[in-house]
This record gives sequence, C-alpha cells and structure tokens, in this order.
Amino acid sequence: MAKISPVSIKYMIHANFRVEGALEKPDVIGAIFGQTEGLLGADLEMRELQKEGKIGRIEVELERKDKLTTGRILVPTALDQSETTLIAAAIETIEKIGPCDSQIEVEKIEDVRGSKRDYIIERAKKLMGELKGTTDSREISKEIKDSARTAGVQEYGNEKLSSGDLSGEEIVVVEGRADVLNLMRAGVNNVIAMNGTKLPESVKELSHKKELTLFIDGDRGGKLIAQNVMENARIKYIAVAPDGKEVEELPGKEILMCLRKKIPAEEFFSGRNSSRTSEKRSSTSSFLDEKSKKRIKELANENNGTGKAIFLNDSLEEIKKISVKEVSMTLRRTKHAPAIIIIDGIATNNLIIDAEDAGVKVIAAKNFTTTDTNIELMSF
Repeated sequence: MAKISPVSIKYMIHANFRVEGALEKPDVIGAIFGQTEGLLGADLEMRELQKEGKIGRIEVELERKDKLTTGRILVPTALDQSETTLIAAAIETIEKIGPCDSQIEVEKIEDVRGSKRDYIIERAKKLMGELKGTTDSREISKEIKDSARTAGVQEYGNEKLSSGDLSGEEIVVVEGRADVLNLMRAGVNNVIAMNGTKLPESVKELSHKKELTLFIDGDRGGKLIAQNVMENARIKYIAVAPDGKEVEELPGKEILMCLRKKIPAEEFFSGRNSSRTSEKRSSTSSFLDEKSKKRIKELANENNGTGKAIFLNDSLEEIKKISVKEVSMTLRRTKHAPAIIIIDGIATNNLIIDAEDAGVKVIAAKNFTTTDTNIELMSF
C-alpha cells in the first residue's frame, strides 16, 4: 500500500472515537475503509486514494477501560480543502467498529502547511538578519513587504483565531489561517479566520457588533459553510471565490475583485438554488420563529454527546428520545411523524430522505451530507 510523503501532506484530519466494547487498531482502520466505501463515488474512494498517495498512513491511538474503548484517529491527506472535508464527514458516518456500536467525531482539520509556512517565515527573517553586505534585489524587497504585511497576524478570542486588524466596523470572515495571510498580502487587514468549517463562538459574538462579510471558496464545501454560518450568526454580505478556486490561492487583484462583487447574504441563498428547490423550501422557511430556534438549539446542546435523537411535536414538546442509529427505521414504521428531529451528530442523506418521506418539517444537526430537501435544516 502506497505511503504519502510527509512533504506532500496538506491537511491532517483529527477525529475522536468512542466504542462500547474491546477492539484493536486494525478494527478501526478496517471500519474506516469498509464503511466509507462507495459513499463519495469512485474519485474519493479511500482505498484508491491511499494507493495513489493522496491519503497517507492512518494512525490510530486507543485506550481501553473496562468495556469502553476510546481513542484518536489521524488521517493525513494531500487533497484540497473541499475533498478533505468530505473525507472527514464520511468518517463521522461510521456506525460500527468491529461488532460494536461506535461514535466518531472530527475534532479539527489541521492545515499542516500553515505551521510549515510559519516556520519558514520566522527562519527566513533570522537568516535575513544575518546577511551582511548583500545587494538589495526586487525579490528580497517583495519578501520583506510580504513579511511586514503578514507580521500583524494576531490571535482573537478563546479559540485563538488568526486575525488582522479588527478595530473597524467591517470585517471579512474566512475559513483558515492561510486565507487570512493571503488577504493580508493583498492589503485586506480587517480579516478573521474560523479555523475550520464550524462557526466559532467568538465570530458569532462579533457578528452582533460588526458588519461581517463571509468570503468562501468557490466550491460545494464553501456553500455548505455559508449555510452553517448564516444559521448561527448575523452575516450581511457573502463574497465567493471563482468556481473551483480556494481563497488561499487567489492573487491580490482577484481577491479585491471578489470582495467588490459581494452580495447581500439573503440574495446569495435565494439565487443559488433552482426554482424547484426554492419552491420546495419556501413551505418550511418560515416554520420556526426565532424563539423556537433558540429553544431547539438549547435542547441540541443538552443532547450533545449522547448519541441520541429527540423527536418533537409542533409545540416543541418531546415525543421520544431514541438512538440516532434507529431514526430511519423508526420513521419508516411510524404513522405519526414528529415535526422536528434533533440529531446528535451528522444527518445522513438516507436519514433526510426517510424524514422527508415521513413528513418531518425540521432537522437540527451538527452537519448534513446533503441540503437538497424540502425539510428545513438547522446547524448548531
């Protein structure tokens, strides 16, 4: 089996797992390859990606205590951001490891190149200081200018988010540190990173004080991030990189052009779906008021980490609480579907289809493997 070169690694997926039962490392690795097979199509088949050197050696650390096994999974990838996040989401759908029920949650996706760049820049500065009698050149001048622009990167909030100057009224929100550095090189200093795809609490709080523009990659992953952020924070504008491009790879002129073309967030979502999908969703878009959404998020936070799903009626009263693994089967058998389902984890495509067939109006979950549905989706 091919190994990935440490030099080519772009991202590292960090995931935690919890299993009720005793198992070994090969059980975990086998579950990852076996239960993700066919989920994302031939182009993202994990076995083939590893043979091609696009996914590296998967490391597993585990600890057994009584009948409980907990541990950590590390997956290095040389894929791009959107493909890496899809792999990470697929890993979270694993329901069994060996004969035991399991729960896997991705803790973070680390940009390995970011830490390398930090080291390179700091080392280059020291080497530059040691140079004596060297003639100036355009390349050296450009390096110094870039270094000066990115030297202002700060850490914001409890999550230590990479950011520039946030003193103004307008702030640009991007996905990662590499995006922040690229925008600052282009002279856009009022920028902050989410450090991943999940909305940090610090950015949510900023949205109530500042005017935020969300700048996303030009792919499906970017649109999913936009939906999640919009449901949890006040975003005024959305700017999008050109199709297939990531914010971190855009040249300065293209960054400024994209920001000039930003549109109101409401227009972005009303225009990105087909008329059919828009018509489907219009019936559920106003089902919940702000008070109801707040109550659902409170229930979701209380349910976090239980591996359960909560069924609610129209009055937000609990009907039943069952294992997430039993939701689809329960929905297929019931004659009286719940109005709202709260999922501890990811709402899979099959679960959403079964819920739609049963007549469910709202699903609240940490993430979704599809958004093409007439059900109102809430992220928390």
